[in-house]
Amino acid sequence: MTTSLPDTAPRLIISDIDGTFITSAGRVTPRLRNVVTRAISSGAHFGLATGRPHRWLIPVLEQLPVAPVCVCANGAVVYDPTEDRVLHAHELSPDTMGEILHDVERALADVYHGYGVERVGSSALDPEDECFLITPEYNPDAWDSRFGVVDKQTLIEVPAAKLLVRCPDMTSAEMYDIIAPLIDDTVAHVTYSMDEGLIEISRPGANKATGAQYLADRYGLTAAETIAFGDMPNDLEMLQWAGTGVAMANAKPELKDAADHVTNTNDEHGVAAVLERWY
Repeated sequence: MTTSLPDTAPRLIISDIDGTFITSAGRVTPRLRNVVTRAISSGAHFGLATGRPHRWLIPVLEQLPVAPVCVCANGAVVYDPTEDRVLHAHELSPDTMGEILHDVERALADVYHGYGVERVGSSALDPEDECFLITPEYNPDAWDSRFGVVDKQTLIEVPAAKLLVRCPDMTSAEMYDIIAPLIDDTVAHVTYSMDEGLIEISRPGANKATGAQYLADRYGLTAAETIAFGDMPNDLEMLQWAGTGVAMANAKPELKDAADHVTNTNDEHGVAAVLERWY
């Protein structure tokens, strides 16, 4: 939906990264950087909430005037880049991941698929091949050359922030419709952040809304004082939690339906256009 924005400036600004805060070329535009700078100078707090592991934040943070505390791995990790320190983490246990793999194996028995995990680690500089592990069937591409390749049993022998299921012949929505009904939400949280055949599974309660609540508590603020921006299903809980939830014009229909306001696309200064109302 599209509604009028509140008159009072938000005191906490939280934005998804891909498809929302950065352009399709991976850039933070000068217009957006400037309005974020003005907001922070006025006393507002700012954070990013992403499906990315904290190790993948550097290309974005390098474009910003500040290094905000970030919600990563869809809320499973909260990371402070100024100290290169994980402040909080929710992890799936090996036993739980084993149960999930058993169910997914049956559901996708006739479909080519693979698995991955994101382990938390302690630093953004941790070796990628020790923190992001995949099975050989994960559909290797240029990005995957850095990852550790292991068998399924080794994959799940250490707790992880996220368990990933990847299928090159299906969309994420198609995978979600098959996998999500099999997993009790008291066992794990299922979502996705891209269209290309990737499902992301976290511990119950680990989503961007709980990460956003952590940031609000850190700054002594409330959901009502927060504005949040997003474009994909993994942003849904955060937009519903925030006092003002804003979906991008390029967002999935379910996000637009849940949002208080719909702005321009990420390539058309959508986040900046909203923040400029106050800053």
